[in-house]
Amino acid sequence: MKKIHAALALGALLCLGAPGALAQPAKGSPEHIKAVTQKVDGAFIRANAAKTPDWPSYGLDYAETRFSKLDQVNAGNVKELGLAWSYDLQSTRGVEATPLVVDGIMYVTASWSVVHAIDARTGKQLWTYDPKVDRSKGFKGCCDVVNRGVAIYQGKVYVASYDGRLIALDAANGQVVWEKDTIIDHSRSYTITGAPRVFKGKVIIGNGGAEYGVRGYVTAYDAASGDQKWRWFVVPGDPSKPYEDASMAKAAKTWDPSNKYWEAGGGGTAWDSLTFDPELNLMYVGTGNGSPWAQSQRSPKGGDNLYLASIVALDPDTGKYKWHYQETPGDNWDYTSTQPMILADVKIGGKPRKVILHAPKNGFFFVIDRTNGKFISAKNFVEVNWATGYDKNGRPIEIAAARQNTKPGDSVPGPFGAHNWHPMSYSPQTGLAYLPAQHVPLNLMDDKDWKFNENAPGRPHAALGWNTAKFANAEPPTSKPMGRLVAWDPVAQKEAWGVDYVSPWNGGTLTTAGNLVFQGTADGRLVAYNAKTGDKLWETPTGTGVVAAPATYMVDGKQYVSVAVGWGGVYGLAQRATERQGPGTVYTFVVGGNAPKPEFVQYRMDKLLQGVKYDPAKVEAGTYLYVSNCVFCHGVPGVDRGGNIPNLGYMNASFIENLDKFVFKGPAMERGMPDFTGKLTPDDVDKIKAFIQGTADAIRPK
Repeated sequence: MKKIHAALALGALLCLGAPGALAQPAKGSPEHIKAVTQKVDGAFIRANAAKTPDWPSYGLDYAETRFSKLDQVNAGNVKELGLAWSYDLQSTRGVEATPLVVDGIMYVTASWSVVHAIDARTGKQLWTYDPKVDRSKGFKGCCDVVNRGVAIYQGKVYVASYDGRLIALDAANGQVVWEKDTIIDHSRSYTITGAPRVFKGKVIIGNGGAEYGVRGYVTAYDAASGDQKWRWFVVPGDPSKPYEDASMAKAAKTWDPSNKYWEAGGGGTAWDSLTFDPELNLMYVGTGNGSPWAQSQRSPKGGDNLYLASIVALDPDTGKYKWHYQETPGDNWDYTSTQPMILADVKIGGKPRKVILHAPKNGFFFVIDRTNGKFISAKNFVEVNWATGYDKNGRPIEIAAARQNTKPGDSVPGPFGAHNWHPMSYSPQTGLAYLPAQHVPLNLMDDKDWKFNENAPGRPHAALGWNTAKFANAEPPTSKPMGRLVAWDPVAQKEAWGVDYVSPWNGGTLTTAGNLVFQGTADGRLVAYNAKTGDKLWETPTGTGVVAAPATYMVDGKQYVSVAVGWGGVYGLAQRATERQGPGTVYTFVVGGNAPKPEFVQYRMDKLLQGVKYDPAKVEAGTYLYVSNCVFCHGVPGVDRGGNIPNLGYMNASFIENLDKFVFKGPAMERGMPDFTGKLTPDDVDKIKAFIQGTADAIRPK
């Protein structure tokens, strides 16, 4: 009888809607966000990979395939995609993040490492978090004040700030849970632009700064407490001190100490790619270029200079080195191997192999055995002029002249890379990898008189801390720019199909079970292609160029496609392929969507500079000063057109006439402009003004 009364009482409570009685929190409420993000852990990511309804980590799954198994949007109906909503990221610099989405809750970052939480059902803001990076320190990074995204784990969102902090936020409200400074030496220009990953309860992050003279490393922090668990250095340090582990002692044997490589850091920064194989219990790190770039100055007697430009396998529990494969021994060209890796299982010679698919800057597509690091194959996917191929042992067959950079010559690929950080994707259905290939012309020559941190006019960006030991464009490049989407067969090592673009620096890719490949372009479009044939099926304007990769996910039974748009990155600072600009924007599309597009405006560019008075005798000296202080951000006056930073050859004359008011503690510091106080004199500024107006006059049509 008591059981009957209890059942009736429970029923009455449910009917009356008693507080807490099996009530479901409203979608998008803090309670809902806490409930769904608390579930995200390693088991969740592995389970999600079976059907991929959510996008819970940077590359979708641990293998970072960016292959969605959703097919509600497919080759048959993709032409019906329309805008569901757009969201203003309130950003004017580069946007490189892939949105993460769990049960309709989206997390995405804008420039300056600002995190946005968005209700993907409506496009409405839930919260934002700004780590308050000092905007005047934007010059400490080579490649724009960008951020490639966050990680989610057990109710927290992790972001690495541009200035080197790793921050854990409460996923429900954006409040800081813990914060750690990851930088070992603040006298050096370390930055972070990459997305953290969480492997086995540890948040993993690397850093950037090899152009400035730093020593690269990867660090793991406890996801709950932020306590440091381990750190692995990429290159050896000062040999007068004990090496951190056996891998560093091994690496030191491949470096020439005669030029004291450790004083310039050595480089090797792991600024982007991190992947994880839970079955093998191995994590894989893509490592960066040498510091300085020129091996003749970094390690004069040669050597492989481990572990530059390599894929390195580590134990995620301890950070212990397991194996490596070096893609560019003795890197001499800024050929980083930090580009996104994909883990795949493929048949090679009729036998199943667990492999890593990799297309780094050096222009070769690699297939590596991920169980042991053994080389399987490599083939160039673009034109190259530094090597003819790879031998059976996985060593490049170098063209000797490419390393002897005593005279100016085009580097093909150049330091922008045949493929940069823009993510590629891989479809097990087609067996193809889809990668943004490119060439940005750059002429390089070794600087035989280089000294670490010596600011000499004519050395590229030397006044802002660059240490490349290379001269750039001492002669005009003769190679041609190129941008291309390449569908690559990694087993046959050949292109299956490709699409040419009007410009380099196109966005990352997404491929789906709906036989689709999505990619944003430098000229301001989001495009869908047939994954098997490359036929264009759909496109929509995005206002400005796209560099980030799209994501797709399910919300309440509907498949959505989202992409974060915002022109930038190192190429996008001074170059562009569109005439319109607007704030960083998240676009989200659904079949049948008809939301209005946001307003973008015409790129503001005055006529070619005219009327600034100058002394022609100062133009030559101004040229060298401009190269050391200005060119990598503002481009060549009047020749380039400006990117997300304006070209000074198209500014209003009053700006150039009053240039001193902008370079010495000027108003643009709040937007990332360096303060040149103590670096330039008023006479130096007059020389730079002479170069800017003199160049504009020289190229003016007669």
